[in-house]
Amino acid sequence: MHKGAVMVLPLATYPWSAASMTEISLDNLAPVIEAKVEILLLGCGPKMIRLAPAVRQSLRDHGIVADVMDTGAACRTYNILLAEDRRVAAALLPVG
Repeated sequence: MHKGAVMVLPLATYPWSAASMTEISLDNLAPVIEAKVEILLLGCGPKMIRLAPAVRQSLRDHGIVADVMDTGAACRTYNILLAEDRRVAAALLPVG
């Protein structure tokens, strides 16, 4: 597990095994799928990096919209959406 990577769900926070955007898979996003969230914010570190199209489509097939942004923006957006009572999760890679 990459030190500092976390997954934040409305009721819990977990260490996350992804160390980079290329390591993101449905397997390591299983808690997000099980939580039945509608939005997944992916914090990709200090700068924007694209999510693999196959992973994005698989999430969409589970009814989850993935929104990729730098980790700071993902944290801010998570708090806003959670305050709006949205079903949201965040998977966050470290900034440094």
